[in-house]
Amino acid sequence: MTFHVYLPRVVEPLSEERKLILKEKIPRRNETVLLAEDEEKVRRLAAGILEKQGYKVLVASDGEESLSVCREYKEPIQLLLTDVMMPKMSGRDLAKQFGQYHPETKVLYMSGYTDNAIAHYGVLEEGGEYLQKPFAVDALLRKVGEVLAD
Repeated sequence: MTFHVYLPRVVEPLSEERKLILKEKIPRRNETVLLAEDEEKVRRLAAGILEKQGYKVLVASDGEESLSVCREYKEPIQLLLTDVMMPKMSGRDLAKQFGQYHPETKVLYMSGYTDNAIAHYGVLEEGGEYLQKPFAVDALLRKVGEVLAD
């Protein structure tokens, strides 16, 4: 079986706007984030990025483990960063149950599915915060910072 991937060739230089974004400093944070992600490599990568930026990161591999962590963790959890589609429990169901234990927690969903697919199948509630996977380091940090700032 052979797969062909066709990508558009870009001959234009990196825009000035993108260069400025890359040079912009993202402020260090100290909030607590519970990261619910079933793919180990993505979980380790995201946790490492967030920890280097000063976040305290609690990790879980699925919704049930996330709920166990949130029941045991007595300090505030400022952000639930959850994959939309996980085994045992979806990110949306996790967020609903999570709110019973930590109602102050904001939610940021992430998925490898496109925005349109997520919206079409009603996986997220209207106005839910969303991050497309795969993500760049600055995109993850920027989106997490935006959600926490709201």
